[in-house]
Amino acid sequence: QVQLAESGGGLVQSGGSLRLSCAASGSIFSITAMGWYRQAPGKERELVARITNAGITNYGDSVKGRFAISRGNAKTTVNLQMNSLKPEDTAVYYCNAADWGGKIYWGKGTLVTVSS
Repeated sequence: QVQLAESGGGLVQSGGSLRLSCAASGSIFSITAMGWYRQAPGKERELVARITNAGITNYGDSVKGRFAISRGNAKTTVNLQMNSLKPEDTAVYYCNAADWGGKIYWGKGTLVTVSS
């Protein structure tokens, strides 16, 4: 089992920046990739960014060029640097991890609110 704990959400003005962090615990040796998803009110959860143990990244189209995902040296943390934030980035952001058996884990989420 893997447990995920997010931090760093909050309120920011349009054009500002925030950094989200997620710490993994438990069976961290089994993790093959980590990432961030978000869910805005009335919308489906969508991919924000994902990074594998090999460092391969992919981003949702709406955040390319503005957000950057990174892993800590011990591969137990994943960070999301969010720049040039827009009101449409307002959502609950969830940390995500996948293990070598294909099981998916989720954090409880952290709210990001971007005011116009």
